[in-house]
Amino acid sequence: MQVKILETKSILPSTPPFNDDHVLPLSHLDNDPNLRVTFRYLRVYDNKPTDPQPFHVIATALSSALLHYYPLAATLRHVGNQRLSLFCQVGQGLPLVNATVDCTLESLNYLDDPDSDFVEQLVPDPDSEEVLLNPCILQVTVFKCGGFTLGAAIHHALCDGLGATQFFNAVAELARGAARVSAQPGWDRARLLGPRDPPRVEGSVTEFLGLEKGFKPYRQAVGPVVRECFNVTDECLDQLKRALLENCGLSFTTFEALGAFLWRAKVRCSGIPGDENVKFAYATNVRKIVKPPLPFGYWGNGCVPMYAQLRAKELVEQRLWKTAELIKRSKSNTTDEYVRSFIDFQELHSGDGITAGNEVSGFTDWRHLGHSSVDFGWGGPVTVFPLSRHLLGSVEPCFFLPYSSANAGKKDGFKVQVTLRQTAMPAFREEMQKFSSKEFGLS
Repeated sequence: MQVKILETKSILPSTPPFNDDHVLPLSHLDNDPNLRVTFRYLRVYDNKPTDPQPFHVIATALSSALLHYYPLAATLRHVGNQRLSLFCQVGQGLPLVNATVDCTLESLNYLDDPDSDFVEQLVPDPDSEEVLLNPCILQVTVFKCGGFTLGAAIHHALCDGLGATQFFNAVAELARGAARVSAQPGWDRARLLGPRDPPRVEGSVTEFLGLEKGFKPYRQAVGPVVRECFNVTDECLDQLKRALLENCGLSFTTFEALGAFLWRAKVRCSGIPGDENVKFAYATNVRKIVKPPLPFGYWGNGCVPMYAQLRAKELVEQRLWKTAELIKRSKSNTTDEYVRSFIDFQELHSGDGITAGNEVSGFTDWRHLGHSSVDFGWGGPVTVFPLSRHLLGSVEPCFFLPYSSANAGKKDGFKVQVTLRQTAMPAFREEMQKFSSKEFGLS
């Protein structure tokens, strides 16, 4: 299967949003070194549009949305202290790729667990220079059946997942005929999430972050990595949580319980030395936690990384409920002081090689991010699929994903997409088979 690129069109705002070139400063969360990555993901739409075609509908709505979200068409440039800023110039546009492919979505199971080589053709993959010139590139690929995919490649410094979803919802509601966007985006990022005067670092931030001169995120020497999806049934998950409750008397969320099992399995199968410090990393939304709360419509990075950590030997050998409890307790660090200290740490040590270490396992839950609301007029996406392999300093991320809503045979539970060093994946598959057999290894 070969995707055919018809054209790449530069989409300009429907009305010029400004008259003079200017610079927009980014926040210290936007400038987190771990966010110097392009986040790539895919939305799959199973519909039968006839006239007008998806590309033209989305292009027109995108043009109207860029009146409010014009920074997505700006250029990222490095400024002092290794930081990035947005340079906005009159006449900038956002690249939108128009593509087709001669097969149906049904024949590919709606890309619920797609072939890696094929799905890579559906999402732009800019190199390190192009992504600074065009930090947001989109691609509409229409299938033989009339359904289509929307692929996005967005530099993480522009926004997080919630901010990107806000933007796509704005495009979608304009495509459906709305006269205006319901969430007016705000900026003012440097003031809202800037350092204190003077900056100070308190609390647990320095327990998790260190400095290593010359350190480059995502350069860990783990060898080739592979990506694979695994099924998690409601029955197995409920039994795991019941067993943990019986072990220790504590109730755990799905993220805590399953996260503990997956983290232990990843470390156990990777052959990490027992005295190596390993971390469980996840992002927490702080929009309502910071004081004052971030305003409605804020679409920049509004999450900070949180960590649970211990030695690899301890993780592999201790009872599973203790690991789940460690993840649960880590959430107590989510305070305004933690956020402000994280920002101040970035201010004090920008360019000093801020790092959480090499053996970081990044986890994120995509089941409730609002992807299904991105409806351009033919229904929301039936499948959402991330392609990025860099997350929160980890080169081996794990995503909790819903099954494709087009696949009626898989409504039980959800799926887990795991990226892992190639040498560890065979053993990890065995761990997941144990999970499916309800052999959780609780002791």
